[in-house]
Amino acid sequence: MNETMICAVGNVATQPVYRELATGASVRFRLAATARYLDREKNEWTDGHTNFFTVWANRQLATNVAGSINVGDPVVVQGRLKVRSEVREGQPTWTSADIDAVAIGHDLARGTSAFRRTQRTENTAAGTSGQPEPVWETPPVEAAERQEPVAVT
Repeated sequence: MNETMICAVGNVATQPVYRELATGASVRFRLAATARYLDREKNEWTDGHTNFFTVWANRQLATNVAGSINVGDPVVVQGRLKVRSEVREGQPTWTSADIDAVAIGHDLARGTSAFRRTQRTENTAAGTSGQPEPVWETPPVEAAERQEPVAVT
C-alpha cells in the first residue's frame, strides 16, 4: 500500500496531550505550519496561509514527545499524511489533516536543543540482549605504533 509521507516544519500550537492506552502510550498535538514570503513592495517578510495538522505519535515516540515538546516550539515532523472529511446531508462539515508521526524533532535552524538518550528497560524490544551499545570510535594510534608506507620501486 502506498502511503503519503510528508515532512512538515512549523510550531507546536497546542500542549501535547499524553494518554496511556492498552496498546501503549499515545500523544497528540496541533502543528501550525505558516508559509512566509518576501513582500517586495514593503521589503519585509510577511506571513502567508497557515496550515494546521493534528500530529499523532505512539509508543516510545509519544513518551519522548511528552517530555520534550511544548507550545511554541519550532519542530520538524515526518510521518504519514491522512486527510479525513465528514459530509452530512450532502454538505462537507469538516476536514482534518492528520500526521501519523514517525519522527519528531526540534527545528535546529531556529534554536538549539540538548539530546538525552532515554533509558531502556529490560523488556523494551524482543531480541535485544540488554548489553550496552559497543564503542564504535577507533582509538587513536600512538606515534610509535604508526607504520609509514613503504615506497614501491
